[in-house]
Amino acid sequence: MTSQLVFSLIAAAIVWVFVHIGIAGTSLRGPIVRMLGERGFRAVFSLVSIVTIVWLASAWSAAGPIRVLWQAPGWLALLCMALMLPAVLLLVGALTTPNPTSVAGARALQSETPAKGVLRVTRYPMLWAFALWAATHLIVIGTLSGVIFTGAFLVTAIAGMPSLDAKYARRAPQQWAAFAGVTSILPFVAIAQRRNRFVFGEIGAWRIVLAIVLWIGLVAMHPPVFGVNPWRYPG
Repeated sequence: MTSQLVFSLIAAAIVWVFVHIGIAGTSLRGPIVRMLGERGFRAVFSLVSIVTIVWLASAWSAAGPIRVLWQAPGWLALLCMALMLPAVLLLVGALTTPNPTSVAGARALQSETPAKGVLRVTRYPMLWAFALWAATHLIVIGTLSGVIFTGAFLVTAIAGMPSLDAKYARRAPQQWAAFAGVTSILPFVAIAQRRNRFVFGEIGAWRIVLAIVLWIGLVAMHPPVFGVNPWRYPG
């Protein structure tokens, strides 16, 4: 029974990565778009993504904590919980800033200043938010099933960045070259290289406050929803 549950979890993880990297991030997308149209592709892609993530989450839940691979020390678990705060801030910034790398980002790419706010830090704030979430939870969970579950999201987020770079470069080579020239995949690299600058006012205190509130809410939600107390770790 356990082997069947692990197989289902592995299969769901592979399908998740394939859908997001193997189809959406490669030349396979083109023929499907020509057949279904852009709106049709997005509708089908969204439906498949929802079905796959439900499958992945339910398979992980059914599999349970299969095979403990390591146990994170308390200080590392608390550090991972603290790292979720910048992850939430990146997510808030991604959802509230016009972003050329989002689904509806074509208009943002046409802007004279397409890299504002959190995009000055990285052009993929949402993917970095998912990557931080996946990496921190992978470290804390420490089980084989946890590695498969969170690893699927981590691989998708990290591999998705250069994949999206290539896709947007094909779609709008001139505009994308200008945007990529003042931004970076790795956070703060463009700023360190003086291709951009950090502007706190564009991020705004309200986003930081919102991120802190959401972070506190997520931590408080873990015991009743997931049955896990993030504060159980010793100092």
